[in-house]
Amino acid sequence: MISRAASLTVSFAIMACAILAAQRPSGGTVAVDADDIGGVVRSTKGAEAGVWVIAETTDLPTKFARIVVTDDQGRYLLPDLPKASYHLWVRGYGLVDSERVVSTPGKALDLTAVIAPNGQAAAQYYPPNYWLSIMKFPPGKLTPDELARSAKCSLSCHSLGGKATREIPPETAALGDFKTTEEAWARRLRSGPNGASMIGAFRNLGPQFRMFADWTDSIAKGEYPKEAPPRPAGIERNLVVSLWDWGPTNGYIHDAASGDRRNPTINANGPLYGASQTHDVLYWVDPVKNTEGAVKIPLRDPDVPQVHDGGAFASNPDPKGLLRLPSPYWGEETIWNAQAVPRSGIIDHKGRVWMGFRIRRNENQPSFCRSGSTNKFAKYFPLDPRPGSNVGAKQTGFYDPKTQQWTLIDTCWWVDHNDFAEDADNTLFTGMDDVVGWINTRAFDATRDEQASQGWCPLVIDTNGDGKITTPWTEPNEPVDPAKDHRVSLNCYAVSAHPGDNTAWCNGSGRKLVRIERGPNPPETCIAEVYEAPASAGPGTSRGVDVDSNGLVWVNFTGSDFIASFDRKKCKVLNGPTATGQHCPEGWKFYSTMDRPFEGAPTVTTTHTYLLNVDRLGALGLGKDTPVTYPESTDSLIALSRETEKWVNLRVPYPMTAMYTKHVTGRIDDPKAGWKGRGLWTNSGSYALWHQEGGKGTKGKLIKFQLRPDPLAK
Repeated sequence: MISRAASLTVSFAIMACAILAAQRPSGGTVAVDADDIGGVVRSTKGAEAGVWVIAETTDLPTKFARIVVTDDQGRYLLPDLPKASYHLWVRGYGLVDSERVVSTPGKALDLTAVIAPNGQAAAQYYPPNYWLSIMKFPPGKLTPDELARSAKCSLSCHSLGGKATREIPPETAALGDFKTTEEAWARRLRSGPNGASMIGAFRNLGPQFRMFADWTDSIAKGEYPKEAPPRPAGIERNLVVSLWDWGPTNGYIHDAASGDRRNPTINANGPLYGASQTHDVLYWVDPVKNTEGAVKIPLRDPDVPQVHDGGAFASNPDPKGLLRLPSPYWGEETIWNAQAVPRSGIIDHKGRVWMGFRIRRNENQPSFCRSGSTNKFAKYFPLDPRPGSNVGAKQTGFYDPKTQQWTLIDTCWWVDHNDFAEDADNTLFTGMDDVVGWINTRAFDATRDEQASQGWCPLVIDTNGDGKITTPWTEPNEPVDPAKDHRVSLNCYAVSAHPGDNTAWCNGSGRKLVRIERGPNPPETCIAEVYEAPASAGPGTSRGVDVDSNGLVWVNFTGSDFIASFDRKKCKVLNGPTATGQHCPEGWKFYSTMDRPFEGAPTVTTTHTYLLNVDRLGALGLGKDTPVTYPESTDSLIALSRETEKWVNLRVPYPMTAMYTKHVTGRIDDPKAGWKGRGLWTNSGSYALWHQEGGKGTKGKLIKFQLRPDPLAK
């Protein structure tokens, strides 16, 4: 006989199970909270798994969208939507967009997906690189592989394969009466800020340049990529993507700064910052309030020359206007006009936003940087302005959101991509041609002394193996002398501070990595090491570099078909006469980024990665130290799972061709909130925003990536 107490216990247990069962989605139902929208996506073929549900609103101060993926039963849940009226629709491979439906949070909403009537209609939603893959390569001087890689070189400014580039749009057609598509291609390449360099690069292809016109003609006749991309599967269905509009319709916000990865809660729930390098403005978006704002970036020299059209005219002079012609979209309107040309934002331990930007004229390089100075760094390796060099071309400074004040700092070297060391000085590392520079931000805060707070190291390797660098050394253009040390000339475009020993790592020219140890008394104690990827790995140029929390160095090779890790601990030789590059093949490990190959060059992928970052915090949800790179023309980031050594594709299907990432940062807003309290932040920025879905008048996007435990997690 069951006692009354036992009976009550059983009854309560049954009631609890009933409540949980009612809350748990099962079959064709999805439970929603007051700030969710959820339901089931079905087509005439039944439940649609692995398709996207997009919710977008213009009711908030910023245009906002959230995108999720359906599970294997076609169910979806859009969580934590700000209060607003949303347009919802379904997009997916094998489909055409469904009709937009209006709804509000707190409601269940089933959606009807629309099967594409044919393959050509379905392909209109494929990533640009799928369209690029069907390009055919005519015979001639260059091999198909060489032509394929030449085509990829244009991807850092344009999403080659998007509708605006694979076709001759009406805007371009209106520029003239073109007898052939090749004439139309040649004309549009002469438009805009990079007209001089674009037409010059394509002319190098000679008669084989017609591959672009042939590609466009074949598409006009009905050609399209026959193989559909795979729909998101597995953990990719757990992705939640949030997008905010920011910046001007004709601007170029290069990157987004979210927080300080040395302290994951710095700037928690705070604004994200991004500088438009074409407008000299620091833009921000508050993702909690969904508000936006802008702050003008100041100059120290008011007569800094204006750089029209993003700097391309300055770097590719065409005084007679023979190569540049009016834009098919903007005519002769000057849409970019900048003096500071800012980019590469990063947030420090005080929540201040640092970046690289011009504060003065190039020729006003401080005397403490130059030959003849008593400054120990200038005496050791002077940085004199010279034609064709980046010396003195860009400086730095920071914006303090608390005081809303700017502080400008003159530097001797070009400040661009940067990283903070985990040391007591809060050292900010940056690189440029031939040197790695740094700012001791603790010393600067205490003294405001620009000269005393900065230093730099030339890149000299210990060729004679005596454990130190001695002068004179052999110069880059001189043969290596085993009895002397040797200076190398490298382009340190990206830099990363090793979190363990606070050395700096940067990419080198070609396929090299460079390690810089400052020692106790720089610059005399500076020692560089150079490591070059084995030739057997294939072509590619190192560009992005980042060090994970265990000291493993990660690098992407732009234009190639792989990224790599490098483990210095495995090297049998670190310095000496043989340590000039390819002396540590055992330290390298390669990971193919092969997504969609060219049909006419099947060993070459259509992706072109720009840089690479390591998610040391595990903010995305794939664990700590996840490498993330950004293949342009694929509408996605790709993250390498350290557990499976497989890529997780983080696609952003809307707006199409909008994923133009230049930097990725993680932030943890609430360590106790699980997936909801963290995320990986980036933005989509490009010189040609009007090439994306929506055309002229669209804005760049601030983007947040989160991976939840399952596709229906709240």
